[in-house]
Amino acid sequence: MNSDDDKKNQIILMLGYLCISTEIESSLERKVQILDRFEFSDKEISRICACTKQSVANARQNLKRKRF
Repeated sequence: MNSDDDKKNQIILMLGYLCISTEIESSLERKVQILDRFEFSDKEISRICACTKQSVANARQNLKRKRF
């Protein structure tokens, strides 16, 4: 990866973090719900929320169950 791609990825992740910065005490499901609006991948969300990709996948699954 070149430095332009690295910078772009850093900016995207920083913007994702800012999207949930007011939701510090919120559940992971809520954070995933917010970040999903911006089409972040599981990997990106896991980096932003400091959790595993599996935790993000589980949160998405729980959200799907709650919708029905």
